[in-house]
Amino acid sequence: MALEFLGKDPDSPNGGSPTVWWEEETAEIVVQGWLPDLEMYAKINETEWVPGHPKGVPDHEAVVRIPARMIPFLRKACDAAERAGLHRPVEER
Repeated sequence: MALEFLGKDPDSPNGGSPTVWWEEETAEIVVQGWLPDLEMYAKINETEWVPGHPKGVPDHEAVVRIPARMIPFLRKACDAAERAGLHRPVEER
């Protein structure tokens, strides 16, 4: 898996910066971020975001936070997906 580095939060303290990569082979945006605090995690776990869908975060998934100042890096990842034609559902490719 070859990751394309797109950017990291230049304002993040202690060198542990939220980071964004693009993985074309798997058509995935990969994000490193801060873990949510207990209050945010509780909100996520207690809210039914989609009717009929289970609450909470499945064990095989994770929630991370990244600052809004990283929108340009996320936009770069989305642009890479569009250029590669990988932003459509798999059945349409």
